[in-house]
Amino acid sequence: MAVATAPKPAQKLKLKPLGSRVVVKALEREEITKSGIVLPDTAKEKPQEGKVLAVGPGDRHPDTGERIPVELKEGDRILFQKYAGTEFKLDDEELLILSEKDVLAQVEN
Repeated sequence: MAVATAPKPAQKLKLKPLGSRVVVKALEREEITKSGIVLPDTAKEKPQEGKVLAVGPGDRHPDTGERIPVELKEGDRILFQKYAGTEFKLDDEELLILSEKDVLAQVEN
C-alpha cells in the first residue's frame, strides 16, 4: 500500500539583499544539443538566465533620500549579463547576487 506524503514546503531564503541587488538562482542550459550530442562541463557556456529568489529594498535617491523600488519581484525569470554578479554557495545551492543594473531583461511567459 502506497502512502502519500505532503510535498516539502518551500524554504524561505536566509538572505535579504541590500540596495538594488537581487539574489538569483541560475537556470542551467541544456546538456544535449538538438542533434543529440552531449556537452561536457568544459564546453558549456555560463548560464545567463535565472530565477529571482530575493529582492533588496532599492537604492535611495541622491537628492531626496527616498527609496527607488526595484522593478523585479521574487519568482521573476530574468536574463543577465554573462559575467555579472558575485557567485556564492548557500546550503549547497549555487546562487548569484546581481545589481539591478546587470539585469538585461525580464522573461515573460
